[in-house]
Amino acid sequence: MQPIIDFASLLGAARAQPAPQRLLFAFCNRRLHDDHSAAEAARFAAGEGGILQPVLCVDKSVLELDSFAALAEQADSMDNSWQVVFVAAIDDSGSQDADGPIKRMVQTIQTGGDVGRYLAFNRQGQLLQFL
Repeated sequence: MQPIIDFASLLGAARAQPAPQRLLFAFCNRRLHDDHSAAEAARFAAGEGGILQPVLCVDKSVLELDSFAALAEQADSMDNSWQVVFVAAIDDSGSQDADGPIKRMVQTIQTGGDVGRYLAFNRQGQLLQFL
């Protein structure tokens, strides 16, 4: 299997799976938490820190996806405030509902949980790493 280095390789990997795949997306923006300090506000203004807040969630069959640009355009038509999108995949054989996994993904993001199990892309479609 080829490594996932961008959105196109993610689609290729998902399409190569023996079972049909559904991709789950949580589009998030970055903001300051309500009880932030002056130092945190300064870091945020400099482009560092803050928290990620999901603003839009959607699930799509890999057959519904052509490119990151098309996905971003669709997301922008609903909420253009997003800065990063997290992606997960589930089996799309019809036996699993996407609502539960999307809710778990959103909860993980909102609580500052381990987002390392998801792929993340910025608005330009570049793969991100969270350390």
